[in-house]
Amino acid sequence: MGIAMSREEVFEKLNEVFRDVFDDEEITVTDATTADDIEDWDSLEHINLLAAVEQEFGMKFHMGQVVSMKNVGEMADIILSQIS
Repeated sequence: MGIAMSREEVFEKLNEVFRDVFDDEEITVTDATTADDIEDWDSLEHINLLAAVEQEFGMKFHMGQVVSMKNVGEMADIILSQIS
C-alpha cells in the first residue's frame, strides 16, 4: 500500500480525470460539484467517469456507493475510504 493520499491530492487527481473525461481544461471540481454543474455530465459519461476514476485511484466503487453519491465531495470521501 502506498502513502495515504490527502483530500487535496485526491481533488487534484479528480480534476485531471474530469478534464480528461469531459475534454475541458477549465473544469475544477469541488465538494459541491454535481452533474448539474458540468454540461456534458450525463448518465453515459457518468459511467466513463467512474471507470476513469477507478483506474486513476486503483479502486472500485460498489453499486450502493454509486447510487448514493450526490456530489464530488462524496466521491472523494469514498475514494479516500477505499485507498487508505
